[in-house]
Amino acid sequence: MLHHDFRRFLDNLDTLNPAQIEDAQTEIRDLRRKTEAISEIEARTNREYTCPFCGDNRRQKWERTRTKIQRYRCNGCMKTYSGRTGSAIGRIHRPDLFMVVLRDMLGTSVPLSVRNLARQLGLNKYTVWRWRMLVFSIIGTGGATSFSGIVEADETYQRGSRKRSREWVQHFVDPLNVAKPPRPRWEDYTSQGLKMMRGLSNWQLPILTVADRGGVRLFERLPNRKSATLERAMKPLVPHDTVLCSDGANAYAKVADQRGIEHFVVGSKPGTRVAAGSHHIQNVNSLHARYDKFIRPFCGTATKNLNDYIRWLEVRLAGMTPAELIRSS
Repeated sequence: MLHHDFRRFLDNLDTLNPAQIEDAQTEIRDLRRKTEAISEIEARTNREYTCPFCGDNRRQKWERTRTKIQRYRCNGCMKTYSGRTGSAIGRIHRPDLFMVVLRDMLGTSVPLSVRNLARQLGLNKYTVWRWRMLVFSIIGTGGATSFSGIVEADETYQRGSRKRSREWVQHFVDPLNVAKPPRPRWEDYTSQGLKMMRGLSNWQLPILTVADRGGVRLFERLPNRKSATLERAMKPLVPHDTVLCSDGANAYAKVADQRGIEHFVVGSKPGTRVAAGSHHIQNVNSLHARYDKFIRPFCGTATKNLNDYIRWLEVRLAGMTPAELIRSS
């Protein structure tokens, strides 16, 4: 738009009625989202200058895609490509809405549920769910974690969920070959008067949380609550020159004895939460509170996806931005 046309547009804003102003705000908001998405994708192309097909770094601009993203043609293989070619987001038709989902997942506030986010964007809930699974595949499982100094360790528990496992359906279809699931259906608790198990049980999944005073954090889901399992998970995490702070679980004491490190045991009652002045597990307890606040809106995460949600929380705590995730895709 030319400068004088833009000035004429601004001068005519006073003549708009409230409905027209609302429509204009909606169009401007959508246009801003599309522009920001295009900028992030083209920044990925500027960083990776080589052709994704042949690796040649000679290229020329070659019009734009349907979504207004700059397209290039390789001078080596003569193929065209853009910032989305060969990436995990290459086949997404609405990159602007995908960026909104990314900002919701990696923002500072509590993320919305799939249904609420789909309702807000005017999308099908399964589309938002597929995009969320795509983000999980991009962030991966994380690398090795190295702790130093004072290391705090404790566990929190997440109730197991069999969402979309269809284990009861498979049992009813073929009861001779498919065993009856160990856990009753949800409707059995109301129709048959069954009581929910309270406290720790096999239905509670342990999540080991380890942190040091330097800001290094780790969440790791354990297969069971056995002391041997916790001991195996802790051994590679605490070097010989660290100090371990934990509760009175036997596994932590065994790990400290085997590694030859100093071990401080703290309790949960007033007066026992801090040992020797500065040895406590308050940082880990804070991480547990942040985990509970993060996982609560999802109303029971499926057990098969729990590792992905834990990794999602680690990425949020690390401060990864949508632009960094797009560049790593």
